[in-house]
Amino acid sequence: MLAGRSTRIPLEFTPEGVELAYRHAIFPMAMEDPAEIGWFRPDPRAIIPLSAFHVSRSLAKTIRRGVFDIRFDTDLEGVMRGCADRPEGTWISEEFVSVYSELYRRGKAHSVEAWRDGRLVGGTYGLALGGAFMAESMFHYETDASKVAVWGLVERLRERGFALLDVQYVTPHLATLGAIEIPGIVYYEALQQALTLPCRFM
Repeated sequence: MLAGRSTRIPLEFTPEGVELAYRHAIFPMAMEDPAEIGWFRPDPRAIIPLSAFHVSRSLAKTIRRGVFDIRFDTDLEGVMRGCADRPEGTWISEEFVSVYSELYRRGKAHSVEAWRDGRLVGGTYGLALGGAFMAESMFHYETDASKVAVWGLVERLRERGFALLDVQYVTPHLATLGAIEIPGIVYYEALQQALTLPCRFM
C-alpha cells in the first residue's frame, strides 16, 4: 500500500533531499505531472534478502555462459533512460536524471549494467548509503538482462559487506528473484542498522 507524502521531515527534490529521504525510508517518484514529486514510504516494504537471492536454472545457465558483460557505474544515465523507456509511461523525469546524475558524481548513486556486443541491454540503478542499497528500477532489452544485472548487484553487495537491498515493491519479476515483503517498522530498523556500516560500493 502506498504511503502518502511525508510531512515529518522537510523534503526537497535535490541530491541532499533525496539522500535525507532514503535515510528515513522514503523515496521520491514523479507524479502524472512530471514537475510534481511525490514522496512515498510503503508499508509493507519489499526487500531481496542477500542470503536468499534466487537463481533459477535458466538464469544460472545464462550466468555460466557469460552471455552478458556486467559493468558498474559506466552509464548511469543510459540505465535510467532504459528504465524510463516504457510504453505505459514512466515516473523517471528529466529532473530525476539530473538529480541522480549529481548523486552519482558524489559517489552515492550507482548503476549495474548488462552489456552485449557493445550495447547496453539491461540494468538497474539506485543509491548506496552505508550498508544499504536502495534499488530504484530496472530494465531489459534482451531476455534475462535485468535479472543478470540484479545478480551482479547482489554479488557486489555480498562482497562488500552490505546488509540490505531495498526494492520498494514486490513485482512478479522481483518475486522470481526472491523478493519478499516485511513490515515497515522492521524495514526501518534494518535500514538504520545498515546505515552505520562502513561499506563502499565502488
